[in-house]
Amino acid sequence: MSRSSSAQPDPRDTLRSGLPDRYLTPDDIAEMFGVPLETVYQWRRKRSGPPGFRVGKYVRYDPAEVGAYVAQLKNVDRVAT
Repeated sequence: MSRSSSAQPDPRDTLRSGLPDRYLTPDDIAEMFGVPLETVYQWRRKRSGPPGFRVGKYVRYDPAEVGAYVAQLKNVDRVAT
């Protein structure tokens, strides 16, 4: 059995290929944006990153809201230039 068949899909492909069948974790967000995990938690504390929500003690992110967050960042960047 090869490792690639049991490996999780690359979370960066999530926004490129459409909505996944699961909510994203803070680790997924860190990987997607290429930032340390602590940065994701700082964004959440400061309410400056993609919106997340709690499921019990776990933080999760709706892929649609993460996509909207990215689109908003792109629009702000285009207006600023």
